[in-house]
Amino acid sequence: MTESDALFLARRRALAQLSAASLAGLLPWARAQKPLTIGAIYVGAKDDFGYNQSHAEAVAQVRKMPGLQVVEEENVPETQAVQKSMQGMISQDGAGLIFATSFGYWSPHVLAVAAKNPSVRFAHCGGLWTKQDPPNTGSFFGYIDEGQYLNGVIAGHMSRSKKLGFVAAKPIPQVLRNINAYTLGARSVDPKITTSVIFTGDWSMPVKEAEATNSLADQGADVFTMHVDGPKVVVETAARRGKLVCGYHASQAKLAPQAYLTGAEWNWITPYKLIIDAAQAGKPHPNFVRGGLKEAFIKTSPYGAMVPEGARKHADAIKARMLAGGFDIFAGELKDNTGRVVIPRGKVYKQTDIELESMNYLVEGVVGKA
Repeated sequence: MTESDALFLARRRALAQLSAASLAGLLPWARAQKPLTIGAIYVGAKDDFGYNQSHAEAVAQVRKMPGLQVVEEENVPETQAVQKSMQGMISQDGAGLIFATSFGYWSPHVLAVAAKNPSVRFAHCGGLWTKQDPPNTGSFFGYIDEGQYLNGVIAGHMSRSKKLGFVAAKPIPQVLRNINAYTLGARSVDPKITTSVIFTGDWSMPVKEAEATNSLADQGADVFTMHVDGPKVVVETAARRGKLVCGYHASQAKLAPQAYLTGAEWNWITPYKLIIDAAQAGKPHPNFVRGGLKEAFIKTSPYGAMVPEGARKHADAIKARMLAGGFDIFAGELKDNTGRVVIPRGKVYKQTDIELESMNYLVEGVVGKA
């Protein structure tokens, strides 16, 4: 090969490389990436009419989004089992983003798997991420106490005995916040209303949930709500006793159409889409994601036919203020159920205030112990 031939071939290679680079810049599809695989893990059944179903409904919408593949696993306990599930999704399915939906998945499970897989993003449902945690992890949650406050307003209008029932899993801050919001909503209608609460001890205890509902009904409670993973048992048991119900997590209206007043529902597709969009665009992982009615992280169930116009208008007026950002649930002077002032007069806690993340009391009007 002569020197001129060598120079000619070198120029051809350079031009070919330049053309390829130009095409890649002008035609984004020339460097198309493989679909992002998303893993979703649930602690219970996807059709539980509750917490897990609320996530599964969002994932069903995610499946319709372009450029995504989805793998799901249900009934995964908050043990080493979830670490195996997450690692399996990464190693076998190529998951680049995992939604770990149960509260107890976070520590040590999500943190342990995230440390081994720094290129994979982990989105945990709960309020547990801090700046000390790995950047490939994050948490998302919603201010569903806004929905429970509105549940309470409707319950306050519908109760005849002035006694409400609340079946709860554990006395952790988020649960106490919902009990308190429900009670404050009801007492805004009638300050004489009380809420009796029974804690079952865990997120899914069907037998204890039925026992708690019957016990509260025996004590005179005539409108119920709950904070357990699957509200189905509470809803159906209360309806059989001739009581009314405000739902939680997802809609349970079809389980008891004659008893279902309204409900506080999650709208998880809003944070899911925000987190997925960041992953697809290669932007930093959203580590701390929060929102309420205004941000469309939660929604309310349609009113049952038995809810009168006056009750609807009252609740809708408060909802409109929430949507406009002009309503605060927790404001002083507020006492707990021992008479101690927990929020002084004139003090207002916004949803983003850290004090609400560590709530450890039940407000005046709640019969029970945290």
